[in-house]
Amino acid sequence: MLHCLWRSSSFSSAPRRLLRLVTHSNHRPTSVFSSPSKSFTSQTIMSDKKRKSTSSAAAGGKEPSAKQQKLAPMKEEEKKERVEGWLQDLVKQQRTEKKEMKFNKKRLRFMSDTEQAKQGSEGVLYWMLRDHRVQDNWALVQAQRLALEENLPLHICVCLVVPKSELSTLRHYSFMLKGLKEVAKECKTLDIQFHLLHGSAGDVLPGFVSDRGLGTVVTDFSPLREPLQWLEDVKKTLPKDIPLIQVDAHNIVPCWVASPKLEYAARTIRGKITKLLPEFLTEFPLVEKHPYTATRTAKPVDWDKILASLQVDRAVGEPEWAKPGTNGGMAMLESFIDVRLKLFDTQRNDPNAAALSQLSPWIRFGHLSAQRVALQVQHSGKSAGHSVSSFIEELVVRRELTDNFCFYNKKYDCVEGAYEWAQKTLKDHAKDKRPYLYTREQLEKAKTHDKLWNGAQYQMVTEGKMHGFLRMYWAKKILEWTSSPEEALSIALYLNDRYELDGQDPNGFVGCMWSICGIHDQGWRERAVFGKIRYMNYKGCLRKFDVARFERKYCPKNL
Repeated sequence: MLHCLWRSSSFSSAPRRLLRLVTHSNHRPTSVFSSPSKSFTSQTIMSDKKRKSTSSAAAGGKEPSAKQQKLAPMKEEEKKERVEGWLQDLVKQQRTEKKEMKFNKKRLRFMSDTEQAKQGSEGVLYWMLRDHRVQDNWALVQAQRLALEENLPLHICVCLVVPKSELSTLRHYSFMLKGLKEVAKECKTLDIQFHLLHGSAGDVLPGFVSDRGLGTVVTDFSPLREPLQWLEDVKKTLPKDIPLIQVDAHNIVPCWVASPKLEYAARTIRGKITKLLPEFLTEFPLVEKHPYTATRTAKPVDWDKILASLQVDRAVGEPEWAKPGTNGGMAMLESFIDVRLKLFDTQRNDPNAAALSQLSPWIRFGHLSAQRVALQVQHSGKSAGHSVSSFIEELVVRRELTDNFCFYNKKYDCVEGAYEWAQKTLKDHAKDKRPYLYTREQLEKAKTHDKLWNGAQYQMVTEGKMHGFLRMYWAKKILEWTSSPEEALSIALYLNDRYELDGQDPNGFVGCMWSICGIHDQGWRERAVFGKIRYMNYKGCLRKFDVARFERKYCPKNL
């Protein structure tokens, strides 16, 4: 319901407005698996006819010029329907107006002893690790600014490595590579050299830096152990006179700035984040056409050939509903603001309703910035009322809490990483008789006695997602139906990371740890198997939504 444009005069108060939204939210998120939840139904995608605005009627019969359509604030009658693609135009305008925004140096930290760019170098490199996008990327913003200061060309590289694992699936690598193809195309228009390197970063990146004569390396931030190890490997083998700079381009408030320690729960980190939002929740500078051209340009990438050659499990295929890349993410964000946001506060618990954002895959792969999502939802979704504060609580506080957990707890994916009370209660009840016992294979094939659980599992396997509320129920039942908490957590993480399009991410690790190990939760009434871990059951779901309707849609017919 807001104006099409974000005017400079109104922007300065945006962080304060969003700060109030988060601070005053008493909502406890219903899904701990993702900040912006993931359920997808056929109701989500609007037809072009429904999304199109009758602009001439809204203008009193007179067709406005293209410039007027793009720049003029929307009148009340125009706010009801917007022309499809309006968000892309709005964001382009905002970036242009704010292209000289300053970079907050608290977003970065030096991983090397040296902080000065190597003299006589031939370029600056952004090692793109987690955040696969060009615009709205603080790491790339910093890399370009360093290149401009030294009058040097700008390079981007991605190190492609496919582990031999059941978790390496076509679903994940196709989504990633198609997003990177979009990045490479945009880089070409901006005269930024994009390189796809094959191999682990520690093996291929230092040699690439030396061969190209690059003098500074900037990378983004992930709290997970594999990327942190890659960073250490590069740090050890990179020439000592080349600075290695890490920028948290994923969180609104940088992880190490939000808190220097492991936080116990959302209530302990919420105040710290909201206090810092006015400083960090800003618009993004524009990544512009780079004025310094490299003498040695990047080799063209045959994306189709690379995807066809990858040694991945192709049985886990690509879901049709999720279009990879920043453009696909922006389209999903636009439809969320236009259609589903107003339902989020009251219907997000209902797996049959189209009320969730669907944005987690794009945020997980870095195709979409969570900061951009927060800005646009706050700016363009005022008419959604309490839904905005409920969504922002999940997107900002809950999502950034998961990075905090994985960064400061090295055992973020095992029972030993749980709180002492949770470890004790799970140990005390480890030998309790289980009502049912299922193997990993039975669970993977959705062959249990519970039609709701089977439907949720089948939805995840076939569509690459599961509704956030059901993901909690799903994980807790795995605890109830397997021989030990350790086995339950192992199976839950395997299924989540293999089939969920947004798997292998801090949100997924913390979601499973919350459901099975009580992370960021409290002790509840003691019962068999669960001990003091929060309990969920089928009858509780019956009170929440039309279970039979969901089962009819998703439960495999042969069960």
